Order: sequence, then structure tokens, then C-alpha cells
Amino acid sequence: MALQSYRDLIVWQKSIDLVVSVYQLAKKFPDVEKYGLTSQIRRAASSIPANIAEGYGRTHRGDYLRHLSFAKGSLYELETHLVIAVRLNYIDREEIKNIWDLAQGVGKMLNKLMKSLT
Repeated sequence: MALQSYRDLIVWQKSIDLVVSVYQLAKKFPDVEKYGLTSQIRRAASSIPANIAEGYGRTHRGDYLRHLSFAKGSLYELETHLVIAVRLNYIDREEIKNIWDLAQGVGKMLNKLMKSLT
């Protein structure tokens, strides 16, 4: 079956799941972080599916790959923010296990998609 839309991409669907999980987790952060780490973690997470979608809509394969690369960078940024949140004791390691595993899966799918386009 041919893809009708970026919404048919499993990596996009899983990255949306990741965003929802991150937003739910970020509610647990202290109010003092509302415009700091909470904002950054949400922005990094939401950037992942947004860049997948934007790249899909581009005409040239190079543009698509560039946006997938941006998505991958945002994924690494998200992982970094999660590590910081654990180190600051805003959340414990066990609370992010499912999110971390989902992020790792999205990363693997992004790598496979990028490889298939090169």
C-alpha cells in the first residue's frame, strides 16, 4: 500500500505518541520551570513529528532528508532534557522509562527511513 500522507508513516504516529507522553510528564515539573525546562522539553518533542511532516511535504529528497535530520536532532535534544530533569530530581528514572523506550524506537525508525531515502 502506497503512502497517502505523512500521517501514514509509523514513525510520525509514534512521534505523536511521544509528544503526548512528554506533555503528560511535563505537568509534573515544578512551576518554576514553566518557561524553562518544561517549555524546552515540550518544544523539542513537538518538533520531531512537525519536521517529519514538513520534510514529507517537500519536493526534493534532500529537503526531506534535511528535515528528518532536524527531527533526529530534536529527538536527541529531548533525550538530553529528560536526563537533565532526572538529574534535577524533577522526575525519577522509572517515570521516563516508557518515554525513553518510545524515543529510542522513534530514533531507530528515523534512521531506517533516512537510510531508505539515500
